[in-house]
Amino acid sequence: MRAPSAWRNPLTAARTLAKQALKLNHTARLWRDHKGRRLPPLIMITDEERQGDPLAALSALPRGSLVILRDYDHPERERLAHDLARACRRRGLHLLIAGSPELAGRLRADGIHLPERLAHRALAARLRRKTWLITVAAHSLAAIRRARGFGADAVLLGPVFPTRSHPGGPTLGPLRFAALVTQADLPVYALGGVSANVARRLAATRAVGIAAIGAFTPSSESA
Repeated sequence: MRAPSAWRNPLTAARTLAKQALKLNHTARLWRDHKGRRLPPLIMITDEERQGDPLAALSALPRGSLVILRDYDHPERERLAHDLARACRRRGLHLLIAGSPELAGRLRADGIHLPERLAHRALAARLRRKTWLITVAAHSLAAIRRARGFGADAVLLGPVFPTRSHPGGPTLGPLRFAALVTQADLPVYALGGVSANVARRLAATRAVGIAAIGAFTPSSESA
């Protein structure tokens, strides 16, 4: 059976996902960060093991998108971070550094991303750089509310759909995700298995955008 065209070409798939993310962002246009700035519709999370060269994956992102440097165990993470920072500035992209306010500060990045267990560090990060955009991972309503209490601008909530990152693991599904977004009191990005093929199932939610890993890989759309 022939695969849909969006699957055959990862660049096409990523651009389709970007359009769907923009539609969500327009629907949720009242959401802003703590400085009143509009939030980016699309987030790419780096994963060199799955994406290959993260710098090459940037070509699929429209201007104004957000890149989160994850790759915690990369042997040359700081070098990769510097390369990403330069590339993002050239392409008009925003860059967050996951888990390291220190590295984000050295790079003059746009902010940081924190795993759910480190959400409390958002408070100190906000004091460190008042202009930073701070996002936090979340898997429940309680986690969303903790992130807000610690001063996060937005959460990445998931996994919404089955994902290669957590094969066989539990997922929220679009209905549960939509319910959590409705109850959330800060902006929510959909994360986990959100491919160009399934993103339309999020159209009725109030999500501010989409975050993905696998949508920017040559072999798979699943994040």
